[in-house]
Amino acid sequence: MEDIENMVKTTISQIEKVLSSKTVVGEPITVGDTTLIPLLSMGFGFGAGGAGKSDASARPGSGTGGAGGMKPIAIIVVDKDGVRIEPIKSSVAAAIEKLGEKVPGIVEKIADKWGEKKKE
Repeated sequence: MEDIENMVKTTISQIEKVLSSKTVVGEPITVGDTTLIPLLSMGFGFGAGGAGKSDASARPGSGTGGAGGMKPIAIIVVDKDGVRIEPIKSSVAAAIEKLGEKVPGIVEKIADKWGEKKKE
């Protein structure tokens, strides 16, 4: 049991080192008169478990595991016009948005073709 507690404490201390405002707000990038500051979304998960020795034939063991990830969600833009936040759209959201823009045109073309077939 003590081994598991030590592993969990060690894991949490390592995660605490990673989680800070510096990991959510990236380093500023200056391009000419414009400064870009990336904003990130982060997620972490971990688990720990173990088995004690209940009889002479049992093998005790313990372990921990974890995963994490981050993705850019927006950029703070500081330029001569002021400060603004520009969201970064995921590729799925961007694809759906583009599809949504094209649907009226597609529907119109289908309606036109349908009308031509009815005339024949």
